[in-house]
Formats: sequence, C-alpha cells, structure tokens
Amino acid sequence: MKPEQHDQFTPNSSYTSGLNRVEIQAQDDKHTPPVSALERWLLRKVIREIGDPPLRIVLWDGKELFRTTPEPKTGVIIHDRSALRRLLSKPSLNFCESYCSGDIDVEGELLTFLEIFHQCRLTATADTGIYKRRLADLWGRSNANSLSGSRENIHHHYDIGNDFYRLWLDTEMQYTCAYFPAPDMSLEAAQAAKVDHVCRKLRLQPGETVVEAGCGWGGTALHMAKHYGVNVRAYNISHEQVELARQRAREAGLANQVEFVEDDYRNIQGEFDAFVSIGMLEHVGVEHYRELGDVINRALRPDGRGLIHSIGQTQSAPLNPWIEKRIFPGAYPPTLREMLGILEPWAFAVQDVENLRLHYSKTLEHWLARYEQHEAQVREMFDDEFVRAWRLYLVSSIAAFNTGALQLFQVMFTRPGNNDLPWSRAHLYADKT
Repeated sequence: MKPEQHDQFTPNSSYTSGLNRVEIQAQDDKHTPPVSALERWLLRKVIREIGDPPLRIVLWDGKELFRTTPEPKTGVIIHDRSALRRLLSKPSLNFCESYCSGDIDVEGELLTFLEIFHQCRLTATADTGIYKRRLADLWGRSNANSLSGSRENIHHHYDIGNDFYRLWLDTEMQYTCAYFPAPDMSLEAAQAAKVDHVCRKLRLQPGETVVEAGCGWGGTALHMAKHYGVNVRAYNISHEQVELARQRAREAGLANQVEFVEDDYRNIQGEFDAFVSIGMLEHVGVEHYRELGDVINRALRPDGRGLIHSIGQTQSAPLNPWIEKRIFPGAYPPTLREMLGILEPWAFAVQDVENLRLHYSKTLEHWLARYEQHEAQVREMFDDEFVRAWRLYLVSSIAAFNTGALQLFQVMFTRPGNNDLPWSRAHLYADKT
C-alpha cells in the first residue's frame, strides 16, 4: 500500500511591500516558449502574498526569473513549465506536490527555506480575500471527523504499515512529542520521560483506573500500567495500531491490566480516575469539541483528573491544503482558547498549562536523523516520491516548531471543587522512587 504524504509548509496570503525587488529578464529557451508577462506577474503576486521571503526564482533553463532581495537566502528551482503553471493555480498545495515529484527543488538547506516561509506566515496579516476564501473552504468541512470519516482519516495515515514507523520512531513507537529534561538525552529516554511527566501531572496511584483516548501503538498505556500500577482502557480506531498494542501487552504480561479497544473516543464507556489524550485532539476537529467534552464529563469521577496533550497554534488558521489532502485529512491544530472550549461547558478547572514547543522540535530532529539513516529501506518499501514527501513533512514540522508556527500544549484539569491539589510543582521534578 502506498501512503499519501504530509507537511506543514503554509504560505499565507498577506502582502508585504517595501523590499528592493531585483528582476532579471529571463531569456527565451530554444525549445520552451518564454515566460509570459501574465505568468511573471502572477508569480510575483504569489510571492508577495506569502510575505516577500528573501529568495530567487530559477527556471528550467537555469535563468533567474526574479529575486525579492539583492542577496536572497534561498531559492526555488522550477524544472518545467507545467510545474510553474500548477504553482500559479494552487501555490501552497502544488508547491508541495511538485517538490515531492521532483518538478520543483529548493536551493540551499530545506530547513532554512521552510523556516523563512513559516516566519513570513507569522509576521504577515491574514486579511486578503484569497486567504479568507481558503479559510472558509477548509473550515466548511463539518463532516470531516464524523464516526465514519474519522476512521477513514486515521486509516489514511496510521495504517500504512508498522514496519515503516519502526524505522524511525523510538523502540516503544511513541509518535508524539517527547520530553527532554536534559537536551542531550536519547529519544528513548525522552519518550519515557514524557509519559512520566504526564503521569506525575495526573498524580497516578496504584490501583487507579485510566481511560486513554487515542493510544497509538500502546506505549503510554503500557508504561502507565508497568511503572504506576494503574489499570488502563485505551481507545483507538487504527486497526494496525490496536493489533500491535494488544500483542505488546501480552508479551509484557500486562494484558490483564491494559485493555485496548478498537473504537472511537465518542464511544468511551465507564467511569475513571483519570482521562488522558496524547496527540489525538489534532484529529477531532473544533466542531466536535463539545462532544469530546461531554465524553470527558461522563467518564471522570468526581475527584478525577484529566490531561490533553496536543499540537496547537497561537492564532486560528487552516491546515496546509497539502496536509489536508495527502497526510492528515480532517486534522486541525487548535489554539489554546479553542482547547479550553472543550472544558468550559462542564466547568472543568484548568490546573496546569505547559508549552513544550521546542521539545517537539528536538523530537522531530531525532525522527529525521533516523529517517535519513533508513532512506534506502523507505524507498524500497514505497518510492522516491514518498521519500521526498516524508522528508518534507519532517523538516517542515521542525521549521514550524522552531519558528513558533506550531506549539505543543499540555493542559491538565479537574472538577471545579477538587481541593486535593498539590501546593507546588515539586512533584513533577522530584526523583522518581
């Protein structure tokens, strides 16, 4: 099965003027008609709408079409005319598509190029008609995360093969942000530290019950059961992930302590001491936050605690259309304000908010290094286009977290009248006994 791929490259549509634009007339190639005045104007308009990043545009004949500054930091090489026309029709989507197919290349470091574009997105304003239309188009998909739609969306990304993810994730196959108390610690140690960090925030005690919404390959649930003595019921709609998680539970002798349920979070049943969701909220959709809040409300006991760990952003903006189409259909990283909309209708009290943005950047650096080490195996599993697409996804995600285009929020909450609360955060950082 060949998966479709993803990225966080998101040109926005703001116009930034005042830069010294140096334009160089492209000479006609013998076999290719010259770039028309209209095409040149449209391309300049696209570049302006993404904030006039300091780059140059080079055509298939090696001639420079124009640059936005006398000393550009990077550049885009367009290898054929059809790629140029696709870029002009749907810039954000078709840049990524053409990069993956090899019809467009980037001059210099890909990370530098993508960081520049994320910075432009953050510094420019989102008030043009193109941006607003794109926002309306993407947010108009209210059924993207219905019961049937969610299953299709998750299958699209997570059921492409466990062997692929084994190549570049840690040994426990944690596909969420790790936690690095020491920046030089290994990925395996940082992922274990992440789960410990969550468990300490929830103050889990032996014999308590935990429900997990979206459990991946089971790493968090198994760690909680093994190291904190709790009983976990974990819900997930990815068949491949659930099957492997169940196998791992049997092999670890934890099958009586951890139950992996192949079902949607909306069907969670029972009452629990703690609710946890790590890396699932991105797939819920804002239009379903009230449903999620209702699930949490009925699942938590009166003295229960909850924690949601999610990629987020500082301002509401649609997901990049390439990700929406190829990688994470139905996904949306919320703002902190939007996350709190899950809790407010039921008067949950937020007890702790933490942003682990740079921890996710470092996690991705580890993933990228391992991915590059296994490039040949990935190519053998899939093809060259897949290799380029996942490199684009990983590098662009690093750029998004480095520049603040993306955040990583952990929000811990309780019932409003719960007074059994720690007086400081010391318990989060004390040596584990």
